[in-house]
Amino acid sequence: MKESARYLKIVEWSEEDKCFVGQCPGIIGPCCHGENEEQVYADLCRIVEEWIELMKNDGTPLPPPTSYKSMEVGQSSQAMPLS
Repeated sequence: MKESARYLKIVEWSEEDKCFVGQCPGIIGPCCHGENEEQVYADLCRIVEEWIELMKNDGTPLPPPTSYKSMEVGQSSQAMPLS
């Protein structure tokens, strides 16, 4: 598994920019954009991998994982009601 898989990647439509925008909270903010959602995601994955490599080369500690499967579950694994 690539280290970048431990981090949530978000691609969402921006009404303001009229395009898809990609970011990876904790690693890099909005960093790529385009008309094709899949291409923006592919670009984002490449950028995140490059940032992780740069951080490692600089000796910068990586932030805690943000992907759902990488995060530790608290003491209770039951969902809490919203009410």
